Amino acid sequence: MPEERAASAPAIDTVETARTKMLAAVRPLTPESVDITAALGRTLAETLQAARSQPPFRSSAMDGYGVRAADLAQGPFAVLGEAQAGKAYSGTVGAGGAVRIFTGAPVPEGVDLVVPQERARREGDRVWLETPARPRANIRAAGIDFKAGEELVRRGTRLNARHVAFIAAAGIACMSVTRRPRVAVLATGDELVPPGAPAAAHQIFDSVSFALAAMIEEWGGQPKRGAVPPDEAEAIAAAAAHALDDADLVVIIGGASVGDYDLVKPALAGLGLSIGVPRIAIRPGKPTWFGTLRGKPVLGLAGNPAAAMVCAHLFLRPLMQTMLAREPDEAAATALLDGELAESGANECYWRARVWTDPDARLRVRPFANQDTSLVSVFAGANALIRRPAGAGAAMSGEAVDVRLLDRG
Repeated sequence: MPEERAASAPAIDTVETARTKMLAAVRPLTPESVDITAALGRTLAETLQAARSQPPFRSSAMDGYGVRAADLAQGPFAVLGEAQAGKAYSGTVGAGGAVRIFTGAPVPEGVDLVVPQERARREGDRVWLETPARPRANIRAAGIDFKAGEELVRRGTRLNARHVAFIAAAGIACMSVTRRPRVAVLATGDELVPPGAPAAAHQIFDSVSFALAAMIEEWGGQPKRGAVPPDEAEAIAAAAAHALDDADLVVIIGGASVGDYDLVKPALAGLGLSIGVPRIAIRPGKPTWFGTLRGKPVLGLAGNPAAAMVCAHLFLRPLMQTMLAREPDEAAATALLDGELAESGANECYWRARVWTDPDARLRVRPFANQDTSLVSVFAGANALIRRPAGAGAAMSGEAVDVRLLDRG
């Protein structure tokens, strides 16, 4: 009877509820120490502080002559010596004295003004200096970049090249970072063959597992792709058990719907799979599920490329961020719609789209006309997802809509 079928149907979670349940099942991984040469892309496990000020001395902002400002009206000046970057003048400059100084060099005691060399005329050990109407000191204060004890980079930050420069300037050679999560990726389906292998007329090339492996690496993890097992419960269970051996998280693609060959959850049930999220009210990707197996998280994604990749952004990425103890970054924005969107119905909907900035500096977004979830070409051309909440009506061109930007690490 219809009532009996409804009662036996698995529960369905909203996107937010599903994500909350998933994140509650994972914890940050242990930290490890890395050299600064291996820091790029890693996530800081501890906040870094400066051990000393930068620069630790007053430094010259240009090439010229260092003198006392009070002596500018006098001249000529006696050149006492010179200061170079990395080699200071050790004496004190008194009345009528000058020191030849170069950019970045420590400013000697007594000097409170550097006159640019373009305003100097030197003869032997004497120098005449032109006095500008409003002279600039041309001296950088000690600690102008950062001071001792100052916070440099906060815990949970993914380090980019600019961070590496900042850390190196503070003299930090090694740092504590969160271990990269090892993520096993297992595609299922007899129709799949790897790129480069001969494909029968009824087969297609596996694109999703390669896409997910690339995403995992881009997001800071270590992907490990497994071979596609045959569409048999025993083979799927064996492949999953093997993937669990050295993985922190397992992602299984396909076999998650209600067809005769959707065998993943039944196969894993025999290994002790505990389902926390059976289905999600989302389009595309409604068959997405989540559970734990032998104490490790398992994320199941739909086999269609668009569904799998949309849900990877919405669920796999936050899972990895939590494991990395990384600051969350949803990259949400509002854009003006260029086109039309149908009503979303009972599911939260994500439309593949392109965003750009118009000549008036407004963010605009255009959905692709064909939203078929099997199309890899559409996702390859997309740089954003348009999010429409469940129950949203149709949207017309010119309306403001929520978008999630895809091109970020």
